Amino acid sequence: MKDKISIIIGDITKQKTDAIVNAANTSLLGGGGVDGAIHRAAGKELLEECRALKGCQTGEAKITKGYNLPAKFVIHTVGPVWNDGKYGEEEKLANCYKNSLALALKYKIKTISFPSISTGIYGYPVDKASKIALREINTFMKNHNEIEQVVIVCFDKITYGEYIRNLEEL
Repeated sequence: MKDKISIIIGDITKQKTDAIVNAANTSLLGGGGVDGAIHRAAGKELLEECRALKGCQTGEAKITKGYNLPAKFVIHTVGPVWNDGKYGEEEKLANCYKNSLALALKYKIKTISFPSISTGIYGYPVDKASKIALREINTFMKNHNEIEQVVIVCFDKITYGEYIRNLEEL
């Protein structure tokens, strides 16, 4: 399974996978970090389509076209804000990956790129978040060989290092 998971440092808006995942906020109308970068790169049509979706709950996922992005689709998921792990954050983060991958399957997406969901401004510790992400991706891919490649796009070397370390422990 590890051969189907790649971890890189890069810009998710430049990924040439069938879909990229947006670490969105509940409004789906853009924001900072990954969300803002995806909205800027995709163009105003993405914002227009997101308005029609009427938001998204934490742990859920919704899909749009990719517009000006190299990816055909954007899967928007809302990660949890870290509150010391006392408010169901692990389950909510796991659901982000499960629901995003389920949408990928539904739309016959074969390659998908994920950011490190919730580890930016939402404050989820990267060591914990990377374990959850890799566990959920690995479990899903064991049961669904239709998805050929998952790329985890890390923003920096620290995040990359955590994902690499945890991938080796799978």
